[in-house]
Amino acid sequence: MQLKRVVVTGLGALTPIGNNIEEYWTSLVNGVSGAAPITHFDVTKFKTRFACEVKNFTATDYINRKDARKMDKFTQYAMVASDEAIADSGLNLDKLNKFRVGVIWGAGIGGLETFQNEVLSFSQGDGTPKFNPFFIPKMIADIAPGNISIKYGFMGPNYATVSACASSANAMIDALNYIRLGHCDVIVTGGSEAAVAIAGIGGFNAMHALSTRNESPQTASRPFDAERDGFVLGEGAGAIVLEEYEHAKSRGAKIYAEIIGGGMSSDAHHITTPHPEGEGVIAVMKNCLENSGITPKDVDHINTHGTSTPLGDVAELKGISEVFGDHAKNISINSTKSMTGHLLGAAGAVESIASILAITHGVIPPTINHTTIDEKINPDLNLTLNKAQKRKVKIAMSNTFGFGGHNACVAFKTID
Repeated sequence: MQLKRVVVTGLGALTPIGNNIEEYWTSLVNGVSGAAPITHFDVTKFKTRFACEVKNFTATDYINRKDARKMDKFTQYAMVASDEAIADSGLNLDKLNKFRVGVIWGAGIGGLETFQNEVLSFSQGDGTPKFNPFFIPKMIADIAPGNISIKYGFMGPNYATVSACASSANAMIDALNYIRLGHCDVIVTGGSEAAVAIAGIGGFNAMHALSTRNESPQTASRPFDAERDGFVLGEGAGAIVLEEYEHAKSRGAKIYAEIIGGGMSSDAHHITTPHPEGEGVIAVMKNCLENSGITPKDVDHINTHGTSTPLGDVAELKGISEVFGDHAKNISINSTKSMTGHLLGAAGAVESIASILAITHGVIPPTINHTTIDEKINPDLNLTLNKAQKRKVKIAMSNTFGFGGHNACVAFKTID
């Protein structure tokens, strides 16, 4: 069958470096770090005492108090980002066939802080089971797309994808497929996460996954640098409105880019460690190229998973060198996690937005905080170190990999 074309018509972002799309993009281009000492809770006794928090955010500035109280922060973030994306899309909600409009959302963890606080409250009591009646609906990962659909009356496919840090990339791929197979006209997709909490920092510290560069938080997320010592936890949300091309064209929609394909794979290797030879990474990028109908030489830009972990960065860049061969040196490669930190389940959406805007503006945001060359990394690769680079971007890819070996890659293209 002839697959329908799918385009991006709306964007929304709530991030550690900007609370809307304009602020987010400006900070990306200028190489702004979102890392700072944690303010959400007392971190005195923690190994890591900093993170990339969303800043200057009060939920009731966006959501009425009654509704906000029923939502974990990850849902509040989802509502704010999706509101911006839907408004940005210019959709006339009264003219939509809402049975053909869906919401597919990604979250790796969901309401972690809600779960943590309810359990702490119970453990500090007399054993009487007193729980908030909204405990369960605040916690579950699928409540974010549920709330978005309830607010807007979207009655198409509605669910959450959960694949750790690949969650929102998987959500976008599912959304792409529903539309290009003709089942939907519009899908609001993306992801959100709010794991900067006692359990989040404590849990990742126990795994030795986080940077402990407490003396210099802003320089702690340093993908590809020889002195990297772990990732920096981030929080926030990214929302993308995907729309069938003819549907968008018929209403004169602003189109940012076309989403042309996605790939998925599994490392099938270890619960947290990437395959040392990058086999899953290689497979997912090859799958994405094939699904998108493009060749390695067509790709201009890759926003890597690039978490700033000793093993992960090397495995990913090895994979890129393997897949793209001699052309790899011509690709503008970066890691926006150097600025935003790692947004876990929201990473795929927030980083895809960066790639979409790179296509729109012809600018590759930098990989900041690089000072020391890692001899394990191919020196011929252009890692966009420390300063944004201007270039025409026709096709961009975004990689996301999650604990459990989940890999996802999404490709975007300038609209013809």
